[in-house]
Amino acid sequence: MLKNKYIKIFYINLIILLSLIFLFEIFFGYWFKKNNFGYFMRHERQKQNYYETIHDEKKYQFYYKRNFYGFRGDDVNPEKMKIIFLGGSTGNQRVTPQNLTIVGLLNEKIKNNGFNFEIHNGSTDGKSTKGYVNDFKYWFPKIPNFNPKIIIFYTGINDSNIMHDEKFDNPWRESNFEKFRDYFKNNSRTVELIKKIKFKYFAKLKKEYGIKNSSINLYNDFNYINYQDAKKMHLDKIPNQLLISQFEQKLNSLNFYIKKYKIIPIFITQVKYDGLSDYNLYLINEKLKDFCKKNNYHIIKLDEKIISLEKKTFFDTVHTLIKGNKVIVDKIHLDLINIFKTYL
Repeated sequence: MLKNKYIKIFYINLIILLSLIFLFEIFFGYWFKKNNFGYFMRHERQKQNYYETIHDEKKYQFYYKRNFYGFRGDDVNPEKMKIIFLGGSTGNQRVTPQNLTIVGLLNEKIKNNGFNFEIHNGSTDGKSTKGYVNDFKYWFPKIPNFNPKIIIFYTGINDSNIMHDEKFDNPWRESNFEKFRDYFKNNSRTVELIKKIKFKYFAKLKKEYGIKNSSINLYNDFNYINYQDAKKMHLDKIPNQLLISQFEQKLNSLNFYIKKYKIIPIFITQVKYDGLSDYNLYLINEKLKDFCKKNNYHIIKLDEKIISLEKKTFFDTVHTLIKGNKVIVDKIHLDLINIFKTYL
């Protein structure tokens, strides 16, 4: 009898607890808000991981954060976000402290030039130009009072891969179970509070020592192919028409949203650790230049600006170390600042 009594008390308390959680969710959750994220954004919101990485023989310990709206860093009022930076993992740079990423170093240059605005990083791993289109369709409309004036597109490498996995461009997962899970996580206030407690007191250490030695073999037979070298190297090669067609379709789709939302776009071409030895990347950069010329858009031709590159600026074929970030920022920051002066 006593056992049954305790079981009854347990279930009564459980029902009371669940009822309170239900009422809490109804009044304070995001289920019925106009701009709730539904099952979109996958795992790119309200995220915090503690990393320990080594760049250029120096150890760094830092938090990799994605805020409430999915941008890298702490929460910011969307109304104040006038410049957005979009890229893939080469722009996100999750294994690099935020202030030493390309965007972080650009913000330092902006501040040192006396401006009171900053660039906000919306890059996510694996994203190609199709992913930017999906940002306009599924992500940006969910952000209240979000009306950026300038968007910087750091693009090329993921578009140059004909086998690029499009799952990285989709802000949702494929299976119904994962969609349900993401829908629940995105809209539950209880989950949000649990995350905040977890991030503050129980953040897991993610040791990323892999970048320490990953570039050793990369530079054994290193030869940087700059733009002039690449023009000669690739002169007689036959372009992949499927690759070109796909990229042109992506750019045309992106152009629709650029014009619809009256965005001032700035495109930046890309290079790999050895420059432009990859014909597909060289080709994508050239097509991007043609697109910008045709539409009178700003483009910073990083692939033409970097004439030579020292060893160990990349930790793999496409991702830069802090040393590489500084090279890139030195090449592009003045052009960006001059453009910003025109519009801000």
